[in-house]
Amino acid sequence: MVLKAVCVLKGAGETTGTVYFEQENDSAPVMLTGEIKGLTPGEHGFHVHVFGDNTNGCISAGPHFNPHNKKHAGPTDADRHVGDLGNVTAGADNVAKINITDKMLTLTGQHSIIGRTMVIHEKADDLGKGGNEESLKTGNAGGRLACGVIGITQ
Repeated sequence: MVLKAVCVLKGAGETTGTVYFEQENDSAPVMLTGEIKGLTPGEHGFHVHVFGDNTNGCISAGPHFNPHNKKHAGPTDADRHVGDLGNVTAGADNVAKINITDKMLTLTGQHSIIGRTMVIHEKADDLGKGGNEESLKTGNAGGRLACGVIGITQ
């Protein structure tokens, strides 16, 4: 059975977007598609954060989703936070098109991302290679431009 989820991203500023998630079965990778508008051109960190709490804006979402207690890294690294999806790139039109397939995310089981928060950041994620402590936690991706809770859809 195909599992599907959606996340509507909103923030205090101009940044908005919609991300769709699809997983063919429990062991299949998760495919993310969609777009985010209102970004400055260039790379922006893109992560799943622990909590589905946006009561005080995106900061309430907590740190990156990291159930295996790993260091921050890039999406192709074996040792990484589950929520580390690297960067999305906005063009001159201020829009980032999303087309990501990820083997660590899941929409089922105890490490499901359903009910957690997706966040788009102001800066590029250095993928844990920034040479400082913050790089190993956040990728130095800066402030949280927009976020939304990931929910089940048809």
